[in-house]
Amino acid sequence: MTTKRIVSLLLGLAMLAAVLGGGHLFSKSRTTQLFGEIIARVETPKPVVALTFDDGPSVRFTPEVLTILRERGVKATFFLTGKETEENLPQARMIVSDGHQIGNHSYTHSNMALMGPALVGDEIERTDAAIRAAGYEGEIMFRPPYGKKLFALPLYLSRHERKTIMWDVEPESYPDIAEDAAALAKHVIEHTKNGSIIIMHVMYRSREASRQALPLIIDGLRRRGFEFVTVSQLVENR
Repeated sequence: MTTKRIVSLLLGLAMLAAVLGGGHLFSKSRTTQLFGEIIARVETPKPVVALTFDDGPSVRFTPEVLTILRERGVKATFFLTGKETEENLPQARMIVSDGHQIGNHSYTHSNMALMGPALVGDEIERTDAAIRAAGYEGEIMFRPPYGKKLFALPLYLSRHERKTIMWDVEPESYPDIAEDAAALAKHVIEHTKNGSIIIMHVMYRSREASRQALPLIIDGLRRRGFEFVTVSQLVENR
């Protein structure tokens, strides 16, 4: 192989790596996607905020989280996986009974960025069916697992007039505070703005710090004058 050929091949590989790298970054964007509506935060003059929880429901931890919310009069939005909803249907029904919003977080919680159209549809529709079986009758918004989406997923959502819900406050993504309830709460209280969407994971044993931070977050944001609403209510404030 000639030197010119080798250089050309290396340049081609470099360009491919750049494209793939760009695609990876684009797939994680909280504010941009190829098709349909994506929402990470709502621009509003009102001091309203949406508290959202990913994954679950859980036999052990759903009742604990619901008790915290009930005691403080907060309505939240739960993005549930289809598989866990089917396995823990009574706990999903508790969420519905308490008047919270439920969103779709896929069936298997797999990375959907490179999924084909048929698998994307299956992941979403099976989860929709599980959510309806729990008795939820409202609009079912969608949150991508790991926040990843590229082509087939946003195209499906756009064709079905479904909103992609992301977030702008994510305290658990910082390893130095993820295991400290007080630090988690402090981060959320300091970084929340009008129209913010807060994401937390509270349905597993490993998220004890997040569950402990929850009442601190609610109380702290209320002291700042924020009102808690569901994502649907937040969108209505645009």
